[in-house]
Amino acid sequence: MKSHLQNLAPMSQPGHSAKTPIEVSVVIPVRNEESSLPALISSLQAQTVRPTEVVIVDGGSTDRTVAIARALIGDDLRFRVVQAGRATPGRGRNVGIEGARHDWIALTDAGIRLDPQWLERLLDVVLVDSEVALVYGNIEPAVNSFFTSCAALAYVPAKRVRPEGSIRYPFIASSLLRREAWQRVGGFPDLRAAEDLIFMEAVEKQGFKIGYAPGATAVWQLQPTLGATFGRFVTYSRHNVWAGRQRYWHYGIARHYAVALLLLVLAVVHSWWWLCVPVIGMVARVLKSIWKNRAGRGLMWALNPIRFGYVTVIILAIDLATFTGWLQARVSKPPEQS
Repeated sequence: MKSHLQNLAPMSQPGHSAKTPIEVSVVIPVRNEESSLPALISSLQAQTVRPTEVVIVDGGSTDRTVAIARALIGDDLRFRVVQAGRATPGRGRNVGIEGARHDWIALTDAGIRLDPQWLERLLDVVLVDSEVALVYGNIEPAVNSFFTSCAALAYVPAKRVRPEGSIRYPFIASSLLRREAWQRVGGFPDLRAAEDLIFMEAVEKQGFKIGYAPGATAVWQLQPTLGATFGRFVTYSRHNVWAGRQRYWHYGIARHYAVALLLLVLAVVHSWWWLCVPVIGMVARVLKSIWKNRAGRGLMWALNPIRFGYVTVIILAIDLATFTGWLQARVSKPPEQS
């Protein structure tokens, strides 16, 4: 792939760092995010290498998201708000990227706070290797309560070890993308969920080179309560089914419970000892989830009964949300087909 680096002019926007010859547009799809926008915009303004442009694409907010965004931006000409009507995150990203002024697009989401060196670390990768078309940064859960610490153990993917360092990926909300890759795969699907996974898989299938920046950390705000977590996963589940991606998530959960149901039947007709098998399986599943995210903590920490109980309840709630969203998707049509 031909490098674009030599064709880019030096950055001259007010307040922009001159550390890098690469001009970057940050694109952020939002909808009803009045409470999370201040932290995100503040973290963008505090970057050690500031973006040349920030495009906030509102997807039809019914709260004060747009007004708050404009108030926070003030007279910073690098920022602009685009109102795209009622838009999914996929369409919102497409609208933002299409209207962006630069060939490099950094992507993040509302509900995120960026470390000051986030953009600088992403850019370091393409400055070293101009053939890279997509860079994944790291993402960390924001742990600000006992519940969110348990939620992180229950469903946040564990870090993977790479030559560059330990990193949680792939997350589109912590990434840097060459416009050419976006164009080649036809942009993001116009979906509420799974659009990021489908897009990232398409980029990889096209053979674009992927880079990794473990030091480019975005901090992800988790849902603060069990009810909010359940509701969010119902939405994810429903939209994933509409996107036809049950085999990547739903089928695996369904197999677990199909086996448990079979063992329950055996317990009724043969011996109640059969119930030990699904119980042991659930215990092993919870322990695995805790252990892989323990971040160097010891066995006694992992076996804390209160923590174990909370993680178990969260996992069971997510399982129930999975089946609830699956059922909803089967009895209703996607919004665009209604």
